[in-house]
Amino acid sequence: MKRPYNFSAGPAALPQEVLEQAAAEMLDWHGSGMSVMEMSHRGREFMSIRDQAETDLRELLDVPSHYHVLFMQGGGIAENAIVPLNLSRGGTVDFVVTGGWSAKSYKEAKRYCRARVAASSEADGYTRIPAQWQLSERPSYVHVCTNETIHGVEFQELPDLKALGCDAPLVIDCSSHIASRPIDWSRVGLAFAGAQKNIGPAGLTLVIVREDLVGHALEICPSAFDYKTVAENHSMYNTPPTYAIYTAGLVFQWLKRQGGVAEMERRARAKAELLYGYIDASGWYVNKVDPTCRSRMNVPFFLPDDRLNEAFLAGAKERGLLQLKGHKSVGGMRASIYNAMPLEGVQALVDYMREFAARHG
Repeated sequence: MKRPYNFSAGPAALPQEVLEQAAAEMLDWHGSGMSVMEMSHRGREFMSIRDQAETDLRELLDVPSHYHVLFMQGGGIAENAIVPLNLSRGGTVDFVVTGGWSAKSYKEAKRYCRARVAASSEADGYTRIPAQWQLSERPSYVHVCTNETIHGVEFQELPDLKALGCDAPLVIDCSSHIASRPIDWSRVGLAFAGAQKNIGPAGLTLVIVREDLVGHALEICPSAFDYKTVAENHSMYNTPPTYAIYTAGLVFQWLKRQGGVAEMERRARAKAELLYGYIDASGWYVNKVDPTCRSRMNVPFFLPDDRLNEAFLAGAKERGLLQLKGHKSVGGMRASIYNAMPLEGVQALVDYMREFAARHG
């Protein structure tokens, strides 16, 4: 059966090979007689799954040995609280607000620390990355969302805080583009990502944190969210999201077979260039994001008349192009073209967009 092309922003499409392998192993993982869903998280079977997943992730992202890899729960929204609980140390935290997710991060952090906005592009409709940052004198850390899923803004290069005269750790929410491009760890103190966009099913959150940033949690931080506790227990202090870790591990192995992060970045560029190229040339569809910071993963676009939206979505569904409706706070359309989306899917979308514009333009 030919599967539709699923452009959902998350939970998002998974590679078909991964789904097929998970299905084949559902009732009996490697002769154990158990589904991964049924295993003890402390048993040798699952521990081997967890260990392999971490090994493969470290290899894919070239994670230095002095960083912990934590498998946690709660998603990106929970990390908006967990990060300041662990890293704020009672000080000021600076936020660069470039879209819906960094705005949520700032709002949540205010509950646990002195959070301030060092730069914001809200006045421009979150269509660019602000050029001027007013960082605090000695912030505990600086938070950026390196890819805004809703507004489609992506940092093409990670900010270099040292070049800005700031010695604070950089915290990045990279949920929407993790494993689609390399991470310069020399510039990052902590990276977190909800798995449900580009790695696996909802329920798993990855946290990659430098060792010296662990062990400073506020007293009010729950034990299960204290990075030191989680690291010392190898992500097993509480029952982890076992099946989500297993599935993410299958995705990591799939990524390695494809050629790793370098190949994913090449494919991401090709898919984004195809879609943005058509949008810009069409004279009919519009993407409002500054071309210097357009996301390669999440492409919002608008039709010239909102009254055409329902017809566009209905026609897309008939052609097996799913989940293209834009976020409710933005409107329009959005195509999320994560690692699991093949170039053929983007080409099918472009072909449909061209046909629809010719019929209604």
